[in-house]
Amino acid sequence: MANHQDDEDLELALKMSMQYNPPEAKRSKPIEETGSGSGESPEAKTRRLQREIMAAAAEKRMLSLPKTPPKPRALASPITVADSCKGIGSGGGLELSPEESNQLFTMVFGNEVSKSILAQWTNQGIRFSPDPETTIGLVQHEGGPCGVLAALQAFVLKYLLYFPDDIGKDSPSLGVKTSKNPYVASDSFSSIPEEAKTRALVRSMCEILFMCGNNNRAVVASFLNSEDLNTNQKDEVMAAGLPIESASDLQKILRFETFTTQSSALSKIEGTITAFQSRVGALLFLISALLSRGLDTVQNDRDDPNLPLVTAPFGHASQEIVNLLLCGEAVPNVFDGRMDFGGGMFLKGISKNVEVGFLTLLESLNFCKVGQNLKSPKWPIWVVGSESHYTVLFALDPAVQEENELELRECQIRRAFDARDQSGGGGFISVEAFHQVVQETNIRLPTEKMNEICAMGFIVWSELWQVILELDRDLGGIKDSSGMMGKKVFDVYHFNGIAKSDINGGVQAMAVEGGTVPMQRPRLTKLNVSVPPKWTPEEYMTCAASSSSDKDSEVNQPKPAQHAPLVDCIRTRWSRATCSWAGDPPSIV
Repeated sequence: MANHQDDEDLELALKMSMQYNPPEAKRSKPIEETGSGSGESPEAKTRRLQREIMAAAAEKRMLSLPKTPPKPRALASPITVADSCKGIGSGGGLELSPEESNQLFTMVFGNEVSKSILAQWTNQGIRFSPDPETTIGLVQHEGGPCGVLAALQAFVLKYLLYFPDDIGKDSPSLGVKTSKNPYVASDSFSSIPEEAKTRALVRSMCEILFMCGNNNRAVVASFLNSEDLNTNQKDEVMAAGLPIESASDLQKILRFETFTTQSSALSKIEGTITAFQSRVGALLFLISALLSRGLDTVQNDRDDPNLPLVTAPFGHASQEIVNLLLCGEAVPNVFDGRMDFGGGMFLKGISKNVEVGFLTLLESLNFCKVGQNLKSPKWPIWVVGSESHYTVLFALDPAVQEENELELRECQIRRAFDARDQSGGGGFISVEAFHQVVQETNIRLPTEKMNEICAMGFIVWSELWQVILELDRDLGGIKDSSGMMGKKVFDVYHFNGIAKSDINGGVQAMAVEGGTVPMQRPRLTKLNVSVPPKWTPEEYMTCAASSSSDKDSEVNQPKPAQHAPLVDCIRTRWSRATCSWAGDPPSIV
């Protein structure tokens, strides 16, 4: 009963503090001497009452607190919390030791971090866009945490588009379902209820955290709220959020709880979702993922554990952060498996197929090679990386991922080739490795052609692929005389959570002096993608010219091609695809 009264007192005080009051005039005498009559203004009386209520509530709370501070617990010994789901700021949960806090802070930000980077990562909540056209998207305000938001966005879309049953009722199950999604038939995303979006967010967070914990545990981190801080810290929180400038600051306010069942973790996350929606939400979720994986395990995942996960000088999320949230391992590379250089030296890539995938502009520039594990995820949703930003690409129809006979054959040969490619994604293998690929994939090349390919002492993928394209199917190639197998036309959507101006396609604008300017808001762009059949470019051009006079219906005719950097990313997934869209070009920066 006393605690309830304390809460009411504090609530009243907070409401009163939010009311506008002009500054109180300086007094030459104490209030006690002036009395409570005509000598005290109504505003001063209100402020005095507010202070008295807060002081009384604070005094009662201090008396009710335990005499000794909570004892730090090592993260190596998981603590199961099945039914206790106290709200963030309640003082529940365990502390990290000073050593663990220093390890965590240094791992994320490094030994030297600027205040601007810390401001980026302590001023980004996990919130859906209020704009009706982009209501399914998470809004980004700062440049740094986009990797965290994009990965989480991809999982949110998975639940919204393909698991409506899981978010339409209070069920702890996260099992795979194949139910028909009522939203897939329409691209009017504004019809998705707020409750469904929140459940999708909660389930996505839970799935990612358990994936980081090898499906054995999930650690949910929390920050103490203003009730648990001293007066000076409370003033800082009211002014500019939680004060996190060092490992010691983090150790003072960070708490964590470990869960070994999905139902208990779901309940905890759902009960404290407002903390993740606050301005420290993105950082809080990243810390939860790192603790779920285990700090030592995260360092073992990485090729160079001495580098911070948040990169300088702009505070961007590293590929290790994105990979951690997509596959549960903080590996720095995007190729499949592990690349062994001998002598105990190797680079770590993606070890398994994933739920949602990853594409990058850097592959189109030949800086890296994304493996099939990320390029062909279970669901047609991809985080898209550019040089400085992460966005999301997705399709409403999972059939866009289905491969015909020729594509399956290409995938089989490419996997066998990539498994023996020790060039770091350069696309060439040794002659010995080539003979293994030929035997494994049942390719029967004429002796003359075999000698020609092996003459240089190594085999380049582009040259081998040209040979496969020209090799008859009965010899293990994919030459298709009909010329129609492999043609695809489908729609995809691209979401950029950071606010952008709608220059041509926007319908909203802000009035300013001298006219209007486009409204700054997230961007959702629909793209029509046309993928030609898989044959040589020469054959494609010849057939395109001869078939241009055919009387195909307008439905089957591809729309005029447009270009943007996103198209280059799409082409790393669907070779020689052409894209078109209405309005402004999609932006990946």
